Amino acid sequence: MPVLNRIADFAADMAEWRQHLHKHPELGFDCHNTAAFVVDRLREFGITDIHTGIATSGVVAIIEGQGDGATIGLRADMDALPIIEDTGVEYESVHHGKMHACGHDGHTAMLLGAAKYLAETRNFAGRVALIFQPAEEAGGGAGVMVKEGVLDRFNISRIFALHTRPGVALGEFYTTPGPIMAAVDAFDIHVKGVGGHVAHHEAARDPIVAACAITTAIQTIVSRSRAAEDDLVVSVSQIHTGSADNIIPDTAYINGTVRTFGRDVQGMVKRRLAEIVAGTAAAYGVEAELDYLDDYPPTINDEAETEFATCVARSIVGDDKVDDKGHKEMGAEDFSFFLENRPGAYLFLGNGDTAQVHHPKFNFDDRSAPYGASYFARLVEMAQPRG
Repeated sequence: MPVLNRIADFAADMAEWRQHLHKHPELGFDCHNTAAFVVDRLREFGITDIHTGIATSGVVAIIEGQGDGATIGLRADMDALPIIEDTGVEYESVHHGKMHACGHDGHTAMLLGAAKYLAETRNFAGRVALIFQPAEEAGGGAGVMVKEGVLDRFNISRIFALHTRPGVALGEFYTTPGPIMAAVDAFDIHVKGVGGHVAHHEAARDPIVAACAITTAIQTIVSRSRAAEDDLVVSVSQIHTGSADNIIPDTAYINGTVRTFGRDVQGMVKRRLAEIVAGTAAAYGVEAELDYLDDYPPTINDEAETEFATCVARSIVGDDKVDDKGHKEMGAEDFSFFLENRPGAYLFLGNGDTAQVHHPKFNFDDRSAPYGASYFARLVEMAQPRG
């Protein structure tokens, strides 16, 4: 079965919804206007069981099917990024410094398209829970939703999500069973020395030299402490210190990220960071404090649900346009919090030859929306058939 005809009929509506959302981006948990737009559309579709204010601005809507059955969850993220847009489209962001540069406007439009179809047809048993989530980019909105009990409250048995993917042809899907995206952690290192005049450096304890030594030593975690078969990224991304060319500052700040797939590798990184920070500080006569933040866990697809999800995708676009042995990657995704608690799968949908996500020129291709909406709708119908 190709793209569902009824969904193809309102492809222009999905494009209009998406472009409205693109023009009015919101960040983090502050997605109140986006949520209000979503709720207005859901009510237009005749959906009345709508729950708002979850994880501050999240929305969960329930559509009842025909007959008894389980509840399947479908999730779309709603938040944008703090980026100055450079697309030149007529619906460019009206909020300077905020931009839908990761396709969440498209994800939301696709789930709205599936909602419209499912509310009209109800050709499934049980229920579907439509989850519109804030704060995927920062804050872990999915984790907050889980803590607030959405999975238990709505009795969700399994859950699925899509993400747009530049560089993959329109209408093509890919995923992989097991780990597909990495855990992401962050670290902050605060170095405290003794400031002074650069002409009298012997009376100071320079935090810049210590911070540079710490940064260099951190690079050995991947090159010397990691087993060759383990996937790992440890990257320093910020160093801030100093104010003038004739002043040795008192402090320096280092920030970075850690990407892993396994708890054992994560534990090794924590240990080595602590050893490097303490040892280097002692060597340079300064004080240094490490703060390590456990953030998003790895995104791990359930094998059986991944097989099912790729079967659904093949029913939409054909066998040759679905890759179920795609590569795992070191990016991160807070859908992982849902998959820690329920079986499900995370798939990518091609956006064509466009700028990459998180780039000021990225733009979701509206032609991909009917594929994604059809996928969401068929997931429900195939997972929970009537009778």
